[in-house]
Amino acid sequence: MPRSVHKPSNRAARGELLWAAIALPGALWLVLLFVVPFYAMVAVAFGGANPLFQTPVPAWNPLHWSGSNFTAVWHDIVGPGAYIGPALLRTLLYTAAASALALAIAYPVAYFVTRFSGRRRALFLTLLIAPFWVSYMMRMLAWVDLLQTNGYANAVLSFLHLSTQPVDWLGGHASTVILGLVYGYIPYLILVLYAGLDRVDQRLIEAARDLGLGPWRTFCHVTLRLSRPTILAGMLITALPMAGDYYTNQLLSNTPSTTEVGNQVEGLLSLPGANGQGAALALILLAILAIPIAFYVRGTMRGGAGALA
Repeated sequence: MPRSVHKPSNRAARGELLWAAIALPGALWLVLLFVVPFYAMVAVAFGGANPLFQTPVPAWNPLHWSGSNFTAVWHDIVGPGAYIGPALLRTLLYTAAASALALAIAYPVAYFVTRFSGRRRALFLTLLIAPFWVSYMMRMLAWVDLLQTNGYANAVLSFLHLSTQPVDWLGGHASTVILGLVYGYIPYLILVLYAGLDRVDQRLIEAARDLGLGPWRTFCHVTLRLSRPTILAGMLITALPMAGDYYTNQLLSNTPSTTEVGNQVEGLLSLPGANGQGAALALILLAILAIPIAFYVRGTMRGGAGALA
């Protein structure tokens, strides 16, 4: 009897040790490449600057932290002559517009591949994954070539007699930046939506059709409702990097009228003596982005609890 009592507990202990050993390399990797660099950024944000060389002086000891960099950044956000505040608001607007447009394009594509691709599903998936084989920088440079005054976009407009002179797409247009963000991040959204739509139980759709619902009502009441968690996850995955993006704006516009908060962070980090303010602004942006993440996690936990109930 004692053996039968202790044997399951010993097996459970060995199982826990096995999974802990398997997770150890990933945990060490996470600590070295995320936790340590993140703490270094925090130390720079709460530190100071060398008065002679204007280099950052990190404050590794939390007892020596100073909020001067955050105070300076806050004045640049809401104070007199603030220049970061408009860039922050512009970032939120660009991200919202680009996310909505990406969803309007990606959802029908993912839905078509899931429901109507048939035997060609592997081909369509390959075409969707193909953009990941090319670096983001190369894709943005291709977008620049497309939108130049002598590029294909103006050539098409001229051929269709829609424009009498070339349009300066790269001259600081908000629409160009938004379309560039959509072009850069929409493959991620399509794949996430495809993965979620592919898991929708087709028997529920057939049951809705058998109960007399038409195709449109079946889509709205069954498919769309069941894909809401996937939509939220896809929007989160694409909106977060959009909010911190600076390279797209730098290539497609690079004008003060379209400057985003990512460009402000990059500018502060490259300015002597302002590295601490750049790190502080990055942490403020991270805190703002943590709000939708918290709501998503909370909604996911509620959904899981409801499903278990």
